[in-house]
Amino acid sequence: MPDADLPAHAGNAPPVASAVPDADLPAHLGNAPPVVSAGPGPRAEEPADRAAESDHPPPRPAGGAGEAPPGGPGVPTARRDHRGPAGLGLSAAGLTCFLLVALLGPSVMQPALPGSAGQPPYSLVVHPSAYLVIALTVAGVVLTVAGLALCALAARRGWTFRPRLLLVAGAIAAGAFALMPPVGSADHLNYAAYGRMAVTGNDPYVTTARSLPADPVAHAVQDWRDTPTVYGPIATAQQTLASLVGGTSVRLTVFVMSLTNALAFVAAGLLLYRTARGDPGRELRAVLLWTANPLLLFELIGGAHNDVLAIAFAVAGLVAFGLPDPLRPRPGDGRSLSRCVSAGVLIGAGAAIKINVAIAGGGPLLVLVSEWWRSRGTGESGHRTGLGPTAARVAALCASAAAVTGLAYLMAGPHSFDQLGRASKSVSLATPWHLLAGTGGGLLVTVSRSGVRLGSVLLTLVLVALLLRALPRPHVGGLTDPIGDETFRIAAALALAWLFAAPYALPWYDGLGWATIALLAWSRFDGLLLVRTGVLALAYLPARDPRHAGLPHDLDWLVTVVRAQVTPWALTLTLIALIAAATRWSPRAQAPGCSPRAPAGSPR
Repeated sequence: MPDADLPAHAGNAPPVASAVPDADLPAHLGNAPPVVSAGPGPRAEEPADRAAESDHPPPRPAGGAGEAPPGGPGVPTARRDHRGPAGLGLSAAGLTCFLLVALLGPSVMQPALPGSAGQPPYSLVVHPSAYLVIALTVAGVVLTVAGLALCALAARRGWTFRPRLLLVAGAIAAGAFALMPPVGSADHLNYAAYGRMAVTGNDPYVTTARSLPADPVAHAVQDWRDTPTVYGPIATAQQTLASLVGGTSVRLTVFVMSLTNALAFVAAGLLLYRTARGDPGRELRAVLLWTANPLLLFELIGGAHNDVLAIAFAVAGLVAFGLPDPLRPRPGDGRSLSRCVSAGVLIGAGAAIKINVAIAGGGPLLVLVSEWWRSRGTGESGHRTGLGPTAARVAALCASAAAVTGLAYLMAGPHSFDQLGRASKSVSLATPWHLLAGTGGGLLVTVSRSGVRLGSVLLTLVLVALLLRALPRPHVGGLTDPIGDETFRIAAALALAWLFAAPYALPWYDGLGWATIALLAWSRFDGLLLVRTGVLALAYLPARDPRHAGLPHDLDWLVTVVRAQVTPWALTLTLIALIAAATRWSPRAQAPGCSPRAPAGSPR
């Protein structure tokens, strides 16, 4: 199953688990209200000498030396930063490259879809060369990484843009990808086959595509023909629904799954945006890192991976727990039992799609425990917090999540857990662990698979401890109490630790990390995740078996060199950089006002 266990051509992993105009404030608006920092720091109306005493003075005026800023001396203004518009332009260019790869039709990056040509999804059929589509994909990754990096740098220095415009643009791009055949891997062919198995009375947790040679949908499977499904029961339910609609048409079956994935992606983006409402800087960040992130659009929606369904449920669960109830506000020591149950049900549903999403439940769980621990004495409201209410909330959260996940797996049958055990032993080519393990041994030394699993668990625990200390707190408009503030931060620490420590990695797995950090403050950890996702995206060109994809022999080095040798070292350096950043970084060290509020009346 692991791509490390395939020949050197290993392409895919087992299914486990428009440039836009600048919206800066014109420099001539001298009567604009002062920009107020989103976090603590010198207030805009404070004297300049007090502001100078702060660790983070207000932005310098847009004018030249000695020129008073608009609004009078000592009043900070939104900085015009051309890196922001340039970043949007590069990201738009990268997204265009990705869309072109999908539009050109069947290629080394896009398996052909059997079915009527009049059925969706639609594309041209020009048979582009492998060199062209791979070059377009590489260009898309490089442009997108550069564009997002520039946008992040500009946003940290006060640049802003209309988040709603980017939200709509990202939703349109997701719809465009859903209307075109998936690119990057052949996983969607397996999805269609698993749904077909369920519809025809076969158990997808036991049956393989090779065992159904006469079935037109199962016959279309290219990679993993001898592998039963490793997805959760709710993922199988989505695939079954798609098969009921598509029948014997692979094309129509895949389209139904792509459409539901796109809807889940947009829904998760709307939830993140809604949670950040009230803080324009955080609204922009949430949209840039998720809905308008071309890397995620390409990997999750362009690739039609069902990870996005699991992530959407996890985001919904975190938001359900993190947002306070405006009708029945709770004291600062906990959430109502109904909130805990809702969060558990949603996160449990996500785990019933991809089991690794269960780690997001650690956010609400650790928040409840830590809040009780800190308030064992007299709480902020003057009362003592007992163990009983906290235990009841923890039990409600865990029991509801376990009930949903467990019931789903029980309904799927006794074999639904079989592949999870096998997948836990996998080591992919493009991870630091390939230096120590693989089909032919590690690149440096050879360690047993059990040793790799133990090392991964220990590394995860170390990274969690470091990231819990280092990740900045959100302080977004929708999260108005300590519990809400901590929920996404702890979930992000758990998700990032798992991603960087796991022996098995694929670029679309990083979606969970992007979703959980989207509501935090800007920090260097954003850049490290961006580098990681970009490196993985370049490592899997394509994420298919090269024999089935038709990869020319003179491009075998993309697998044998880039994926199997360069990427493990590159991700090892990224891991070292993450540890170094986490040991030096303190949430107090970053500027809470790095994402300033826009002046009143500014466009969104």
